[in-house]
Amino acid sequence: MGKAMQSVHFNSLTEFFEFLPDEERLVTHLLRDLVYETLPEIKEKLSFNVPFFRQQKTICFIWPGAVLWGSKRSYEGVRMGFNYGHLLDPKEEILSLEKRKSVAYLDLLKPEEIPFEQIRELLLRSAELDQKKR
Repeated sequence: MGKAMQSVHFNSLTEFFEFLPDEERLVTHLLRDLVYETLPEIKEKLSFNVPFFRQQKTICFIWPGAVLWGSKRSYEGVRMGFNYGHLLDPKEEILSLEKRKSVAYLDLLKPEEIPFEQIRELLLRSAELDQKKR
């Protein structure tokens, strides 16, 4: 068997939140609240030790930098990723695709950096795209 890509394993959201540094915990809570306010019927599941949100398919995730993939931290703050990111209207220009084919994301360091209205729009458009994929 190969080496595990993660050195942590959370059995619950409570364990996940207790693990996070204060700033990342606050940003993660605010983003999670925004997801539920925007899409109240969304389903949440811990995958890869972070919250993923789905309707028909996964539409977004919230990945704090403290939850490593591999042995070292690859970014600061909290990453919010959109699985339909490549299909979202680029006029917002807050998402990065980098070298990915479909998942676009934005990284947030502090609560005051969160563009709530833009993320709400991205969530609504993602949910719309997900419904069309039925």
